[in-house]
Amino acid sequence: MLPDSKTPAGPMADKWDNHKFDIKLVNPANKRKFKIIVIGTGLAGASAAATLGELGYEVDAFTFHDSPRRAHSIAAQGGINAAKNYRNDGDSVHRLFYDTVKGGDYRSREANVHRLAQVSVDIIDQMAAQGVPFAREYGGLLDNRSFGGAQVSRTFYARGQTGQQLLLGAYQQMMRQVAVGKVKLHTQMEMLDLVVKDGHACGIVCRNLTTGEISSHSGHAVVLATGGYGNVFYLSTNAMACNVTAAWRAHRKGAFFANPCFTQIHPTCIPVADEFQSKLTLMSESLRNDGRIWVPRTPDETRGPTQVPESERYYYLEEKYPAFGNLVPRDVASRNAKTVVDQGMGVGPLKNGVYLDFADAIRRDGRDTIEEKYGNLFQMYERITGEDPYAVPMRIYPATHYTMGGLWVDYNLMTTIPGLYATGEANFSDHGANRLGASALMQGLADGYFVLPYTIGDYLAPRLGDVPVPTDDPVFKAAEQGVRERIRHFLSIGGTKSPDHFHRELGKLVWDYIGMARNATGLEKAITEVKALSEEFWADLRVLGAADTLNSSIEKAGRVADFFELAELMARDALDRNESCGGHFREESQTEENEALRDDENYAHVSAWEWNGPDTPQTKNTEQLTFEVVKLTQRSYK
Repeated sequence: MLPDSKTPAGPMADKWDNHKFDIKLVNPANKRKFKIIVIGTGLAGASAAATLGELGYEVDAFTFHDSPRRAHSIAAQGGINAAKNYRNDGDSVHRLFYDTVKGGDYRSREANVHRLAQVSVDIIDQMAAQGVPFAREYGGLLDNRSFGGAQVSRTFYARGQTGQQLLLGAYQQMMRQVAVGKVKLHTQMEMLDLVVKDGHACGIVCRNLTTGEISSHSGHAVVLATGGYGNVFYLSTNAMACNVTAAWRAHRKGAFFANPCFTQIHPTCIPVADEFQSKLTLMSESLRNDGRIWVPRTPDETRGPTQVPESERYYYLEEKYPAFGNLVPRDVASRNAKTVVDQGMGVGPLKNGVYLDFADAIRRDGRDTIEEKYGNLFQMYERITGEDPYAVPMRIYPATHYTMGGLWVDYNLMTTIPGLYATGEANFSDHGANRLGASALMQGLADGYFVLPYTIGDYLAPRLGDVPVPTDDPVFKAAEQGVRERIRHFLSIGGTKSPDHFHRELGKLVWDYIGMARNATGLEKAITEVKALSEEFWADLRVLGAADTLNSSIEKAGRVADFFELAELMARDALDRNESCGGHFREESQTEENEALRDDENYAHVSAWEWNGPDTPQTKNTEQLTFEVVKLTQRSYK
């Protein structure tokens, strides 16, 4: 059963301010008596570690990278939302809140979303003060552009590398705390288990990826800022090392996993070019501001894009959704791209893409203006495809990108395990069934800079005087032994196939049956086939090398094993949710115009799944969603 979500009472606009006053505080002299473990040093983790350290807490920060600057946050290129209304075009905190709830198809917790919109305005000031080189207008004011799901310009950006610049800002703040001794940074360390004593999170077990050493680390609280699980699809826009292991180990220790079937398909990726491709490349959603999306109206068109006359082009988003056009939300844009490709109108050598055309924008604004806005993205596209997007349209197709599901958290960002927090993409809380573009960076920094530093004190204050559980305690020794046994088992199987082989085969199953469109027959087949492939994995896996050294095969084996369990839960969650909402599109539940059809009477809730053991399906717990401000209506972007 789910604990209290701790959603504050009172008017929506006052909930967060009142809550900050009501929760317990730790005074400055006492903060140094608490140690907090932060796993992950992307935007959510680096900002949390920096802020907690500056407040006076002792912080241990862990990353499996050689440098925190390699965190996948750098890949969020297009921008970060904030309700500053610099364009004077009608934006406000309330409108950002409304757009986010609607964009998520009414499957997010209203209070969390409103808080996100509130603190968004502070994020920009914070990052600008840190020196992030946001784009500016001629007069010096910060510039904005539009993103999908909104009719205002609220997205702040630094060319096509916003995530990288923001991460550098947060990284510098964290390293400042490292320099003064408040944050201790552990690089190339992967969390392989969560340690729980008397029902409370008390530490972690890690493996040093260079030496293979297994070690325990203890603290008063643990914060997971480890990103999403999109790599369960194998082919995704995520970096190859992104995985679900930290969150999944916490799930197996009692943290409920919420809405795992809510995954986002990004509409603006370079199409698959080869069967043996290892990942997909994201082209920023910001390109949809000026690029027009189209396909030839004639199936199996053989002419090149510049030879197809205007009258024979199908600008399908502009025709179907005139109010939003090419800036519809990601789930809508992705589903429509799949539709036209399935109808035989796909473009490119494999007929698996649609055109993103900048010819009109270049004629209208000039090449120099487009180059100033998107130059590095155009260079990246040409380097990968060998095609010049200034001369011919880009080719794009949807790909797995972001995951809205994650560990269930209450309003304080605490999971169902007391003392364990989840921030950023690792939790489920703010995006519902579909994330609006430019909101990932916003949530990561909101959680790390402006939410967790307040709320974690509510848990720590009553524990003043408690000492961290020593790492020679039996709970740590048992966790270490479990990690070692798991690694030994991988090495002892002695099969014939690599972890990458099984990951690729699993990804095909997940994409085919739990991808852009799902149906009951396919989901039931997915459950059966994932189980069968998992059995083959445990019988025929081959991991070479040894445990006490650098061994990427051991790393991959553990991550793929967790992906198998996650994939089965994703299918069960999607099968249970017999409605369509946002990125979860059940073919049995759609309107006459083939849009997602929700069932608010039966599914206006969060599905939070409880671990029951390796051979037993999880138990579903529900958190009913109430909508005090944004009324439930059928989404329309027409």
